[in-house]
Amino acid sequence: MAGLRLGPLLRYVDWDTGGAATIWVEADRPCTAEVRCADGAGGSVRTFQVSGHHYALVPVTGLTPGTTTAYEVLLDGVLVWPDSGSGFPPSTITTPAAGGRSPRSSPALRVTFGSCRQAAPPAAGRRGPHGADALDTLAAQLAADPEMVRPDVLLLLGDQVYADHLSRDTRRWLAARRDLREAPGAQVADYEEYTRLYYESWLDPEIRWLLSTVPSLHIFDDHDVIDDWNTSAAWLAEMRATPWWPERVLSGLMSYWVHQHLGNLSPAELAADPLYAAVRATPDGTDALRAFAAEADADPGSVRWSYRRDFGRSRLLMVDTRAARVLAEGGRAMLDPAEQAWLRENALAGHGNYDHLLIGSSLPWLMPPLIHDAEVWNAALCRGERGARWARIGEDLRRRSDLEHWAAFPGSFAALSDLIEEVGTGPRAPATVCVLSGDVHHAYVAEPRIPSTARVFQLTCSPVHNSIHTAVKWGFRLGWSRLGRWLGRGFSRHGRTGRPPLSWRRTGGPWFGNQLMTLALTGRSARLRLDQARPGRPGAARLVTVLDRELTDRDLTDRELTGAP
Repeated sequence: MAGLRLGPLLRYVDWDTGGAATIWVEADRPCTAEVRCADGAGGSVRTFQVSGHHYALVPVTGLTPGTTTAYEVLLDGVLVWPDSGSGFPPSTITTPAAGGRSPRSSPALRVTFGSCRQAAPPAAGRRGPHGADALDTLAAQLAADPEMVRPDVLLLLGDQVYADHLSRDTRRWLAARRDLREAPGAQVADYEEYTRLYYESWLDPEIRWLLSTVPSLHIFDDHDVIDDWNTSAAWLAEMRATPWWPERVLSGLMSYWVHQHLGNLSPAELAADPLYAAVRATPDGTDALRAFAAEADADPGSVRWSYRRDFGRSRLLMVDTRAARVLAEGGRAMLDPAEQAWLRENALAGHGNYDHLLIGSSLPWLMPPLIHDAEVWNAALCRGERGARWARIGEDLRRRSDLEHWAAFPGSFAALSDLIEEVGTGPRAPATVCVLSGDVHHAYVAEPRIPSTARVFQLTCSPVHNSIHTAVKWGFRLGWSRLGRWLGRGFSRHGRTGRPPLSWRRTGGPWFGNQLMTLALTGRSARLRLDQARPGRPGAARLVTVLDRELTDRDLTDRELTGAP
């Protein structure tokens, strides 16, 4: 009899008709996976195999728009979900009402987002080694309070798993499998070891239930593969010279495709995907997927990990800022030409037909000014503006200090800034253009000074469950200060880089802790909330709201946005 190893994860929900969804599962053997809904909707599909594991992305059709319906998962006709002894409410699928409105609340769309979640060892509970897990805490509160408003979608903006920072339990598991004295040591090495990371993260009871009932959209960042992934051409050349790297990167891309990327796609996109068809058409799709991953690594332009989702009158463009890079020092770019063209085309398509544009980027566009200037300076050093010696120093600093955000690719920073101003200006402009990011282990709100019609924001939120050194906290605070701006000008003079093509100001934060941001979009208004996970009664935690503000009110002062007393 087939058993359920992982999932279910509710992934795609159709906002055009409200009648379809997809649910991802992993079984322990080949079987037919079926979803049955309380209202008679459902679907079934045969599992596909990758490296000895059996997966299915079940298309669910016949859902009634504007409803919430419970569902069950069956494998070869045997009920495997829900777990009657779990104590959690039924897993449900909520479909938007006519016109793309959420049936649960007044906002047309409620988006909760964050990044950087290290899984806690199971025995650690919600507290974990980094304090209370914000996503775990959200799940516990939603499960305990049926009246609590749920997000319409979770945006997981990178570092869903940490392939290079493992828990004590996973290190012990690796040590029983191979000699950790041999490279890559206490890091994952192959596909099987990547699956262990997903089990550790997604079998957490609260997380498992949350992901079964709230749709989620994902994009990778560096730790999903390795720290500093694709930070420079020199870094990539060194990694490719090591004997363990080829298997590591192929396994990272393969496991991301299976566990995260497939669920980002609509049923129509899945039907048109030749790789998905090839993997499902053979008894074992491993070779086809390995060939795809090898091509993606060798020629990043051959694959698009970015994607677009429209939620009524809100548009999300989730942008790959890791694998789509051009790394040659003479022409560094965050996005290769094809990816940049895709972003522009989808931002401008139907311009005037959406009220809010959300650009999901794991790496922030607007950083603290000191850090921005340091990254532009570092990029100038690395391309040889101050000679070969400074170029070597710059490369070392780039890796040690993670100087690899949009500012480290000055041409790409300017191109994104120009696109945002173009989209946000004129009578057809949306009400807001928001860049949603994580990575930097704190949260803040920043606004550029550009003559746009739309309100434009950098909304950064991380970590979901991680920590930050005290010295780094002070570094970020310094980065936003007047002294930091003055120091940044010194970097600009030394690197001969000039000033940035635009200026910006911090209008919220910085906030430190495990946290989640939520955007509630209604008509042409947008409201932002930041919730932090705080210790509660013994063995539990609670979410505390530290910011709750309307973003589209131009009369708000900095003091009101920051929540300062």
